[in-house]
Amino acid sequence: MEYKDYYKVLGVDRNATEDEIKRKYRKLALEHHPDRNTGDKAAEEKFKEINEAYQVLSDSEKRNRYDRLGESYNSYQQRGGTPGGFNWDEWFVQNPRSGNVRVDVGDFGDLFGDSGLGDFSDFFRSIFGGISNMGTAQRGSAGARTRTEPRPQTFQQNVTISLLEAFQGTTRRIELDNRQKEVIIPPGARTGTKVRVSDAITTSLNAPKSDLYLVIQVAEDKRFKRKKDNLHTEVNVDLYSAVLGGEIKVPTLSGNVVLSIPAGTQPAQSFRLSGRGMPHLKNSKKSGDLFVKVNLQIPRKLSSKEKELFSELSQLKK
Repeated sequence: MEYKDYYKVLGVDRNATEDEIKRKYRKLALEHHPDRNTGDKAAEEKFKEINEAYQVLSDSEKRNRYDRLGESYNSYQQRGGTPGGFNWDEWFVQNPRSGNVRVDVGDFGDLFGDSGLGDFSDFFRSIFGGISNMGTAQRGSAGARTRTEPRPQTFQQNVTISLLEAFQGTTRRIELDNRQKEVIIPPGARTGTKVRVSDAITTSLNAPKSDLYLVIQVAEDKRFKRKKDNLHTEVNVDLYSAVLGGEIKVPTLSGNVVLSIPAGTQPAQSFRLSGRGMPHLKNSKKSGDLFVKVNLQIPRKLSSKEKELFSELSQLKK
């Protein structure tokens, strides 16, 4: 079996913090997401590798186990060992009742449909397949072994939505245990927001059902930049409206509005439209603001009459 370097897959240092790992994952996941690379098999495989690496490095329990395995594997290589001779048995997920036995938690591919998150490698299945789903052995007062109830495993699946969908709220239909389920994504969702689907996945007959978390990725929008719940946009304003004042049309996610600008508006000046930003995730009745930056348009071609008038204006200033 091939050893996988998850740190190399994400392009992070082995001492990387959780935030560093998360930022790198989000960047790579958006870059290689199947929705952005339709028909690109290489991007699809890379997306699967990225998600598998993040499943391990974002979970402290799995990361600790993986780091211990890495130290053991590197030590083996330094002693001149070949990949085919490494003893993987001691790293297989253990069953408390029967020693070193791989725990089968079902077909991971079926759990996530076509998302790609279910296509874990043999390496992942062998080392981490049931790590969050096993009972742990403990000693009672008389030295006898007892078992705790198995803890349900949790799963994650990335879902990409548009900024407009994040503004309005939306739904996604997913397939779970051969049945369709519509999941509501609330208004105000951000990149990184997790939507919980309780008791969504059956991993085995005797294990409790597991939760599925939809991890939201909000796609970039050409018109707006989002900063928390505030939105930022730019509008072009002609010279005459900037000098004399006037009304300009401003796009918002709920439709165009008219903004009155004062005489003497300056280039790059910003105007605030209260309540025209994103709704708060926990209170959709409250919203952020929209900030409108003015781009001043200087006319490139002037008629002879316009040139004459501008010339007169310049003389007035002397």
